[in-house]
Amino acid sequence: MTPIPVLLLVLSLLLTSAAAKPNIILVMADDQGWGDMGYNGHPDLITPNFDMAAASGMRFDRFYAAAPVCSPTRASVLTGRHPNRMGVFKWGNTLRPQEITIAEALKAGGYATGHFGKWHLGSVRKGSPVSPGGSGFDEWLSAPNFYDNDPILSDKGRAVKLKGESSEIAANASIEWMKGQVAAKKPFLSVVWFGSPHGPHIAAAEDRSLYPGHRDADFLGEITGMDRAFGMIRDSLDELGIRENTILWYCSDNGALPRMGATGGFRGNKGKVYEGGLLVPSILEWPAKIADPVVISRRCNTSDIFPTLLEVAGLPIQERPVLDGMSLAGLLNGTSPDLEERAMGFWDFPIGGKSMRAYDMMEEVLEAQEKKINLPPAQDSLLAAEIDPLPKGIQQYFGHAAWISGNWKLHWITDPKTEKRKHELYDLVRDPYEENDLSKAEVERVGKMGADLESWLKSVVSSLEGMDY
Repeated sequence: MTPIPVLLLVLSLLLTSAAAKPNIILVMADDQGWGDMGYNGHPDLITPNFDMAAASGMRFDRFYAAAPVCSPTRASVLTGRHPNRMGVFKWGNTLRPQEITIAEALKAGGYATGHFGKWHLGSVRKGSPVSPGGSGFDEWLSAPNFYDNDPILSDKGRAVKLKGESSEIAANASIEWMKGQVAAKKPFLSVVWFGSPHGPHIAAAEDRSLYPGHRDADFLGEITGMDRAFGMIRDSLDELGIRENTILWYCSDNGALPRMGATGGFRGNKGKVYEGGLLVPSILEWPAKIADPVVISRRCNTSDIFPTLLEVAGLPIQERPVLDGMSLAGLLNGTSPDLEERAMGFWDFPIGGKSMRAYDMMEEVLEAQEKKINLPPAQDSLLAAEIDPLPKGIQQYFGHAAWISGNWKLHWITDPKTEKRKHELYDLVRDPYEENDLSKAEVERVGKMGADLESWLKSVVSSLEGMDY
């Protein structure tokens, strides 16, 4: 029999370990570019809460979305893998059920898990294998795609009509749920994905009024609305007494929108593999580890979120499918990992997205629900969560791929009709805006980086064809 003092010591260590696990809140915007922040120099935007977080915590100045559009990047956050590995090529593609999500991994480690806001990785119907509930979330109030003010959302599969500014709705739902987890003394993962500032850009009157006469008042107002909602979450951590050991990590899902969005001068925008389509604002606060403000200029990626959180939560990452992200726990703990020469790949395959009109879809379900009608699957658009077949030509690496190694970026742009490939090479230190193509002057470097890129692309296709499982 174990002596009582030893048993108490073991129990004490276990309880201490559980208490030491950080709470985690992941907040994401929908279509906010790198320059769509007051702290990044936008001349008009009012973002006091984002600015305060950037000034007090960890600000990432070279943070990349794994893809230049929404659903793929969200898949990378949940899995730590490039989205093409699981067939999430474009908006509206579904997460594969066999993928291990951050919610599933943390849940197995004792975390409560909740999702609030935009999902866009499959159905939001109860019982779907690619719903938030089927992907590891205990609690969820979710939209199948972007959502606006006064939305209809899915409360664990039940359609509910809500009133209010869209970002505030997600923030309030998260805060109420977090209160319960704090009362239960359980560490939690709360994923809050706003539907703003995605079109059609309908800001709340109080936010729009801050930009009188501005042609993009609604777009800017939606970002200010997100800022206020982010501030509500941030302030709630003090009210709940959990600020010290809570990770609050914010980023966007892709680069800036054409015309109204701000790239900060970087080339391209949403949908492009150039810097303006991939670089996004990102801020992380964790007072227990990040006591003083710090600016990270090294290149990081949304795929890094998964391995980082597993490491800081003390959960093993061995024997998992191929990851594209790397843990940034060293940065958070004050010891800098070697990011100088890290490599990361991007691949925008030339295939169209799948339209999902979230409000119409949810309205259909709400009306049937109120009339107590069970929609047959053929008529129920929210049940459309099948796994898409592999597109033709995937082995040819068509489309726009890129490989960043250290401070160099190589582009492979392959026309699917002619199968001709164009190369571009940029030195991102001397030429951050990708204006001076050095591919002809750096033939040897193009060859070496091209070989690395092709090896990575082969690995992605291998994952896509099921070789990881």
